[in-house]
Amino acid sequence: MSLTAPTGKTQTYSAALLALGMAATVGTALGFQHLGGYIPCKLCLEQRTPYYIGIPLMALGFIAAWLKAPAIITRGLLAAGGLLMLYGMGLGVYHSGVEWGWWEGPADCAIGAPTSSYEGGNLLDQLNAVIPPSCTEAAGRFLGLSFAGWNVLASALWAAIALRGAFKR
Repeated sequence: MSLTAPTGKTQTYSAALLALGMAATVGTALGFQHLGGYIPCKLCLEQRTPYYIGIPLMALGFIAAWLKAPAIITRGLLAAGGLLMLYGMGLGVYHSGVEWGWWEGPADCAIGAPTSSYEGGNLLDQLNAVIPPSCTEAAGRFLGLSFAGWNVLASALWAAIALRGAFKR
């Protein structure tokens, strides 16, 4: 299938679903961080980047499909979103492997725990004193998977939807 084949409802729905789904996925991660108190490690933060790029791309893809822009634009945006999610899936696999001890993580991934809570001192100093957790320690496991493992599944789902939308008639 060509990226220049006419677009239809599949591309419009795919782009809308992806924009919302990616936002919900990264929103859940942010919720665990800010509401649940889970401090992300360096690799956790890196896994969010494809979402931060992909959400506006998929919103543009939806607008392009809705405005009946040339097919190459809508399908190209969907393909780019699919590639971003494959990259995100790769980051999740790498991080999961680091957590399980299958391979070494990055040398600059801190080992330590967050400092105590704010106690009236200089807030900026407190924020700078927070040491992120090590990439080798899963913050928690839910149904046997860490956040990185769940990201692998979510990224695979969004990649499949994006690539199907990009190449399906």
